[in-house]
Amino acid sequence: MTLKHISCILTGIIILNSCSQKDDIDLLISNGIIHTGDTTLNKSYSIAINNGRILELGPTKELRARYKPNNDIDAKGNAIFPGFIDAHCHFSGYALDAYKCDLVGTNSFMEVLNKVYTYSKTNKLDWIYGRGWDQNDWEVKQWPNKKELDSLFPEQPVILKRIDGHALLCNQRALDLAGINAQTKIEGGDVQVANGLPTGILVDNAMEPVEHLIGKLPKEEGIKYLQQLQQECFSLGLTGVVDCGVTKDIIEILQDLYQQKKLSINNVLLLASDSLTLTAYVNNGPVKNNQFAIAGIKVYGDGALGSRGACLLKDYSDMPGHRGTILTPLAKMEEIAGLAKAHNLQLCTHAIGDSANRMILKLYGKILGNKNDKRWRIEHAQVIDYQDIDLFGAYSIIPSVQPTHATSDAPWAAERLGSTRVKEAYAYKALLKQNGWLPLGTDFPVEQINPINTFYAAVVRKDKTGNPINGFQTQNALSREEALKGMTIWAAKSVFQENNKGSISKGKDADIVILDRDIMKVPEKDILATKVLYTISQGNIVYRKK
Repeated sequence: MTLKHISCILTGIIILNSCSQKDDIDLLISNGIIHTGDTTLNKSYSIAINNGRILELGPTKELRARYKPNNDIDAKGNAIFPGFIDAHCHFSGYALDAYKCDLVGTNSFMEVLNKVYTYSKTNKLDWIYGRGWDQNDWEVKQWPNKKELDSLFPEQPVILKRIDGHALLCNQRALDLAGINAQTKIEGGDVQVANGLPTGILVDNAMEPVEHLIGKLPKEEGIKYLQQLQQECFSLGLTGVVDCGVTKDIIEILQDLYQQKKLSINNVLLLASDSLTLTAYVNNGPVKNNQFAIAGIKVYGDGALGSRGACLLKDYSDMPGHRGTILTPLAKMEEIAGLAKAHNLQLCTHAIGDSANRMILKLYGKILGNKNDKRWRIEHAQVIDYQDIDLFGAYSIIPSVQPTHATSDAPWAAERLGSTRVKEAYAYKALLKQNGWLPLGTDFPVEQINPINTFYAAVVRKDKTGNPINGFQTQNALSREEALKGMTIWAAKSVFQENNKGSISKGKDADIVILDRDIMKVPEKDILATKVLYTISQGNIVYRKK
């Protein structure tokens, strides 16, 4: 054998060895229908993931030839999506409320009383706190009265918060401890009175004195509930949340948990607007520390439609002479807006009624001036007078909406607003056209956490029972592509995270969910039955269906 032959053989061996060597990676996801957020790749494609990021997308055969995964997920033809993001919720508030008596879904005030009485038998706290009742779900759709609570609990304070968080029923003991009587007046709130006596119903700012009676949970209990809620979110395909209106004491707990890696869900906070929280954090401007961030300030403009606290331009159709309540005086809003602008924070204002929305739109316009990339948001944007809707586009104001509010409110919204004005409500398609994008959330715990409900409500405009039969104002339904973007890339964009989150793209965080059906294609009736098979957060498998 000549030297030339030996040289050729050695060269061939080197080439073969180099071709057979594969790069180690953390995870390969293969054989699924991949909806990247921008396009759809068929099931012959795979996703290579390493160090928490998406390394490459490509044909399965090519990626398997190139990479050696430490973990391998065969999607078996199922649908793969970017991890879902809830653009408006109350993650920490809901978690830390987990000890409360759950009144969601109660069908009568008697059922509320029975649940509270049963809860009281095992409650070890000095107070009773419940949340979730909604008189609109009862046969008798009137505000309840505290008489029965006074009889059952004459010595222990009882506070039962309405599902929207904008009204509560309390007993006389709670009123006495808070110093509230029939003559009490509270700016931005309502102490309801009948026959010269308080009924126990407190609306919006009037709730604060009794809520201050409630003590704090032990820290370890709070940590347990936060971790439990994180796992529930993962099980539903949520890899990110925008946590609205978080106070200083809770922020301190969250920062500690993220630093110790006891929480890992991507959590973008909006600061509560109380002076203690703003003094502590506003000067820092936006904060980003891996999965923990502070992006803006949350302010309450008005109340909620269900409790008739949303501020309207004209009287409520079912309560002549009443137009709702502004919760934060305009001068205070303008002061907070100045802080947000000065420190490059987003301003995110709760506005439900058309009067509140007009006031906030004009305030934002005054400060922002014209089109911009500040991404100041109006949370909910439920009722908008048609002559005001163009202001969203004129000043680049982002409406942050919750599609399940439309379908939950549909049975009674026309009673509050009348048949003409209700057509100006929950106008998601019209709002989408203003800036070309629209973030979607749930407002949980006001609505259920499951993002599939958001998708269904946005597209089908029906609630989970299939009502209203013909859909609620379907002219403002979103397409499936728009709804998906609202729950992924647009939700990420709403808090300046679109460069790292929100789509399955090379270099972005590997936040991915695998579903048991393709919600972009299945019949409408099958969407709500969708189950999560896997949730991946920053390349880690955080949920796997058993």
